Amino acid sequence: MAQFLQIHPDNPQGRLLKQAVAMLSGGGIVAVPTDSSYALACHLDDKNAVDRLRRIRGVDEKHHLTLLCRDLGELASYARVDNRQYRLLKAATPGAYTFLLEATKEVPRRVSHPQRKSIGLRVPDHKALQALLELHGAPLLATTLILPGDSDPLNDPEDIRQRLQHDLAAVIDAGPCMLDPTTVVDLTPMGRGDDPIVVRKGCGNLVTLGLS
Repeated sequence: MAQFLQIHPDNPQGRLLKQAVAMLSGGGIVAVPTDSSYALACHLDDKNAVDRLRRIRGVDEKHHLTLLCRDLGELASYARVDNRQYRLLKAATPGAYTFLLEATKEVPRRVSHPQRKSIGLRVPDHKALQALLELHGAPLLATTLILPGDSDPLNDPEDIRQRLQHDLAAVIDAGPCMLDPTTVVDLTPMGRGDDPIVVRKGCGNLVTLGLS
């Protein structure tokens, strides 16, 4: 049965966040609020948790998972970023954007794309999630909480607990999130001198990136 952690969105209680960190460190999967929709998150280095994350989401190893990072400095440790890519990242971070970038050796091969060796990365603009990442001390591996057969993400924590109570260690209730997922932009073509590619239009405004 998933625990239900009611956390204030602006003044998150450290005691409850520490409980969530302990669950993640113990191999649990936690539903976390973000500045877009809810996401499923787990420890980056836990193979069993990653496998269960993919099973719940109904995706295979070719689906890009995302690292939730505290800031651009942490993001740059897990992705190869040139000056042109960095300027675009800086314009949109933190925010409701997921960027596909070439993964560094800090990313386990089993979680990056098997052919492209890329990974999704983002810096969320959500106080409770940022506080969780700070206490965890490292990025969390995540995926948008869209269940198999659904077209929209889940955004209500009570609904998430009812539907996934036997699959999750906890649901962090910091209030409803938006229904739209992040805007996903593939920055890997920029490494070859090409333009970025918009993979999915979501919450993040493309104008901020100079794209349309």
